[in-house]
Amino acid sequence: MKEAYAQAIEEVLRDQGVSPAGGLASAEAERRGRVYGPNLLRRAGRATAWRILFNQLRSIIVWLLAAAAALAFLFGEGVEGTAILVVLAINTGIGFATEIKAVRSMEALRSLSLVPAKVLRDGALREIPADRLVPGDIVVLEAGDIVTADLRLVEAANLQLDESTLTGESAPVAKDTAPVPEDTPLHGRSGMAFKGTAVTSGSGAGVAVATGMESELGRIADLVSRAEPERSPLERRLDRLGGQLVWVTLALAAVIGVLGITAGRDILLMVTTAVALAVAAVPEGLPVVATMALARGMWRMAGRNALIEKLSAVETLGATTTVFVDKTGTLTENRMTVVRFLLAGRSVEVGRGADAAGPFAIDGVPVDPGEDTALGMALETGLLCNNAALTEGGNGEGAARGVGDPMELALLVAGRKAGLSRAELLERRPEVREEAFSTETRMMATVHREGGCFLLAVKGAPESVLACADKVMMEAGPAVLDDAAREDWHRRIEAAAGDGLRLIALAVKQTAQADAPPYEGLTLLGLAGLLDPLRPGVAEAVADCRGAGVNVVMLTGDHAATARKIASDVGLGVGETPQVIELRAAPRIEAISEQERARLMDAKVFARISPEVKLALVALHQQAGHIVAMTGDGVNDAPALKKADIGIAMGQRGTQVAREAAHMVLKDDSFASIVAAMRQGRIIFGNIRKFVLYLMSCNLAEIMIIGLATLSGLPLPLLPLQILYLNLVTDVFPAFALGVGEGDAGVMQRPPRDPKEAIVDRARWLWIGVYGASITVATLTAFVLALHWLKLGREDSVTVSFLTLALAQMWHVFNMADWRSRPFVNDVTRNPWIWAALGLSIALILMAVHVPALSSVLALSPPPPEGWALVIGASAAPLIGAGGIKWLARLLRGDADREVLGTP
Repeated sequence: MKEAYAQAIEEVLRDQGVSPAGGLASAEAERRGRVYGPNLLRRAGRATAWRILFNQLRSIIVWLLAAAAALAFLFGEGVEGTAILVVLAINTGIGFATEIKAVRSMEALRSLSLVPAKVLRDGALREIPADRLVPGDIVVLEAGDIVTADLRLVEAANLQLDESTLTGESAPVAKDTAPVPEDTPLHGRSGMAFKGTAVTSGSGAGVAVATGMESELGRIADLVSRAEPERSPLERRLDRLGGQLVWVTLALAAVIGVLGITAGRDILLMVTTAVALAVAAVPEGLPVVATMALARGMWRMAGRNALIEKLSAVETLGATTTVFVDKTGTLTENRMTVVRFLLAGRSVEVGRGADAAGPFAIDGVPVDPGEDTALGMALETGLLCNNAALTEGGNGEGAARGVGDPMELALLVAGRKAGLSRAELLERRPEVREEAFSTETRMMATVHREGGCFLLAVKGAPESVLACADKVMMEAGPAVLDDAAREDWHRRIEAAAGDGLRLIALAVKQTAQADAPPYEGLTLLGLAGLLDPLRPGVAEAVADCRGAGVNVVMLTGDHAATARKIASDVGLGVGETPQVIELRAAPRIEAISEQERARLMDAKVFARISPEVKLALVALHQQAGHIVAMTGDGVNDAPALKKADIGIAMGQRGTQVAREAAHMVLKDDSFASIVAAMRQGRIIFGNIRKFVLYLMSCNLAEIMIIGLATLSGLPLPLLPLQILYLNLVTDVFPAFALGVGEGDAGVMQRPPRDPKEAIVDRARWLWIGVYGASITVATLTAFVLALHWLKLGREDSVTVSFLTLALAQMWHVFNMADWRSRPFVNDVTRNPWIWAALGLSIALILMAVHVPALSSVLALSPPPPEGWALVIGASAAPLIGAGGIKWLARLLRGDADREVLGTP
């Protein structure tokens, strides 16, 4: 059987058993779906539980523990060896449970956003998830779409595709419907649109001939080896930090072991102590806890309608300093409604609401569109020059139900209010050709057969259509559009734009030939004025950004006056009228003057903007050291979305090209969701910093306690199994709780952090030393007092030091509260996970002392009342002492220098 690209269209349709006018019936589509399966590429397999478990066992820490257990068995210490293996199993189990939850979260997040496809089913245009496409489906394509199956084209109007994903050709490829020889290479098959390619311009339709792994992209995917997932910069920094600590702590542990053996201590005891110290000192759980914190943050963002594609985006969001935001659909609702027609010499107001029946009125007096020639022709042109499809009913908020561009849907609704139907108009004036919208002309045209000639219906930007028109439709008929009339139209455009209206010019031309130049000698019918209301909460979100030190810059293709009105309404340029800059061409960044650079950097609004200008503005701000977020929805936005540090695509109206290029997708297209995601990004980084600071200061304390005791000749205040038990109880649970905290309420009242700033900077290293030293002093003091003051036995004294260290580490979690918060009501005390972790940890510590089976293994015994009093007093001392040091440092340095002190 010949390949589809070598067959005539009629043959392909016959083979597929489908009509291009009606598409497949739903029942037939379901049957084919069962036969061919879902339209999906075979993805890298799910990470299996065995693989995740194996990853836990690859750690050098695990090998050290296993070696310690082997030594214990070798020296005849079966109980100790078994206990080490139990601790190893518990540690591995916690890491496994955490990582598998994070991995499954990532897999579930990726399934939240399904690619849609526009298909004909049962004679109607529908939007369905692309995985439900089957061979024989008629798929409709528009600029910005990702092709979701291999299609044999049956229609192509100026259709061009980016096929670089398949062929490596960077230039768009023009498409048509003609068959080609069967030996034509992939890049020459002009009658095909392949899965995974992007529609860069024009429109068309095709019948699906291959789906899923049977497509050309599927064949390539079958040959491509599975790539490892990308690790975020934060994870890489944590790995480097852990790697550096491994060798330092191994060296310290070895020194302590050698010193102990030299001093005559038991060899097995010192070897296992050294190994236990190495395990305790290295925060091996950092990557796991970080992954869990990032994954939980991604789910929180998903709950606020922000889907994150990469973990790295979560981190970068918190450092964002500049947000370039599209007006339409992000600041506004993208719920376009035609509210006014500007005609020659008059304005016609249109009733609001998708289902409202008119009225059309001039100065309150109803107007019949059937009797007003210019109004009737403008309404008909809006329906003819249109690619949207309107369905019955509305959503109760004035927005039309349908498929297509919101502006085109609004024109269809306006026509419906006048009793007009696009289908009926096309029956009388069938469409024979389309001149697709392009960013160069900023116009679109359709050609219709009308009797023995052709009618060109044109819509586009007012300035562009006016430049191509030489006549204007008056009440009495067409008249010459002279300079005075043009000037009057420009004044009316300026005034309407100042009211916040988006304007679309409508024009026509009659010609004897279907291929006549579309944008010459037009007759201007009038302008449609569309209103797009602001989204609720946008002004508050902009104010939140301002309070957080984030610069918001509005970008729009609309008229400058419209942009200025919207910018003023949302609060850009507080206290003054926002300055609007129109850039017709992208500036050469390396060539602009310092004065011009400053002007562009200070501007809050850019109007009539092009994709090239967007790209240049992103580069300009990045060159100045800013972390830039950019919103976008179109094909031409993709370069700027990729260039930005955080590309944000619109989930509702965004094209698939934009979504593929972005790091984040907004399900609700709302600017407020960006601000919520930025807040979450800051909270996540703060949480990671908190548990890193907590873990490292606790681990440093354990190293110092054993090291100082060994160097000073004291008995060991902690035994190896006790260290391992503490590492399990007081490190893991509080650290996890810190990692999932809700964050400080004032996190968006501070400037963004420097993205190059280390997780543990110089000031925080200082605090790690302070915290570690204070816990060390408290524990050793309690141990010495128990031995020499209370005259407790060796085991009871070790129990006192064990309990002191355990409780001191648990109280230490409250040192992680933000400095700016109150002492007793803050982000840590409000975190319910903290209290749950402390409750669990205290219960496990009490079990270690009072449950005979466990206490005998750990060599612990219940202390007397005076021992408990010493434990409670000594364990609270580091919390009180650290709080006093913070208060004194703040008093000496002043409130402005809090960050210099290393805010936890």
